[in-house]
Amino acid sequence: MLPTIFQEAIPLIKRIEEAGFQAYFVGGSVRDYLLGRPINDVDIATSAFPDEIKSIFPRTADIGIQHGTVLVIEPFGEYEITTFRTESEYRDFRRPDQVEFIRSLEGDLKRRDFTMNSLAMDADGVMYDPFQGQADIKQRIIRTVGAPSDRFSEDALRMLRGIRFVSQLGFDMEPATRNALKLNENLLTHIAVERKTMEFEKMMGGEYKDLAIHLLLQSCLFKQLPGLADKRNTMEKIADFPLLKCLSKDQTWLLLLACIEERPAEFLKEWKLPSKMIKERTKEKQILSIRTKEGWTKELLYQSGLQRANNVEKVYNCLHSISPSSIGKLKDEFESLPIKSREELNVTGRDLMQWTGRKGGPWIKEVLGNIEMAILHGEVRNEHEMIRRWIETCSPSEKN
Repeated sequence: MLPTIFQEAIPLIKRIEEAGFQAYFVGGSVRDYLLGRPINDVDIATSAFPDEIKSIFPRTADIGIQHGTVLVIEPFGEYEITTFRTESEYRDFRRPDQVEFIRSLEGDLKRRDFTMNSLAMDADGVMYDPFQGQADIKQRIIRTVGAPSDRFSEDALRMLRGIRFVSQLGFDMEPATRNALKLNENLLTHIAVERKTMEFEKMMGGEYKDLAIHLLLQSCLFKQLPGLADKRNTMEKIADFPLLKCLSKDQTWLLLLACIEERPAEFLKEWKLPSKMIKERTKEKQILSIRTKEGWTKELLYQSGLQRANNVEKVYNCLHSISPSSIGKLKDEFESLPIKSREELNVTGRDLMQWTGRKGGPWIKEVLGNIEMAILHGEVRNEHEMIRRWIETCSPSEKN
């Protein structure tokens, strides 16, 4: 029996078929079904043209109708349904100049990137595989549909996409496809940084990112990535860390920052990453430097917070090939802290002004910081009255 995510969409396929058209599950969901991997959504391709799909279903939205995609809105979910199509010349090495709708399933599958993604499955689970994608999946091989250079010159981002699949699936890239990466490496100059970043981040989240990085280096595609053109030795070093596969996407960014000789914020800005992400990784890089020199202290752990501390420790372990068992110990140490953040303090700036008779100003932040450290080191309990007494008798800042 097909997984639930397919079962839920079968009524749509049946309605399209009842209207006299063909419809199939296609692409990544079919591939992941064969691999036993989690499936987050399904794509449906059909011989029905967009206007015909809109006549079949009462609620639709034109989310990509110029490329044949209509969003069908049903009580049980929303589904993207795309008309079979062929594509003309790709003058910008990314998008076709013109799309032609067709009635042929094989004609549609022929335009796809890799054989493992050129599969179609009907509502009964029967596979349609004109390009031997199932065989390549069994052999764990990534192969383009047709000549590799043709596929990559149509859409240069497919080269990074192929390497991303190496990282996610642990597949090998067959020789002709691998060789075409190096031959067409310069085509990536036509691809926007944001799109390169999207594929690179997916690659960094894969379990087999070491294989992907080695392929980036062998193909020279790394030269077309922001800030990495002169970092071959650094990337080789990163790929050879035994614990690299244990790192998440964010932790891999931090590892990269730890290994390159660049200012973190400037390097990350080249990738056009969100400012919040840049701020987080930059802060973690600072924490990692302190942790490397001084180890974890109560102050550093408290100021970091558990998530940052966890990221930093995992990267530290990777850099030094240390067993990840220290992560559990670090969590226990954090949980044992008497307070986890300033929000937990049983005192406010208003309390300080009332107790001291002073007006607001920078001194409040300083005194609150002193209180935090005193609580962390057990000099005073986090109780309102106890803190007031400590302020009156022990806090030097209050008397300044």
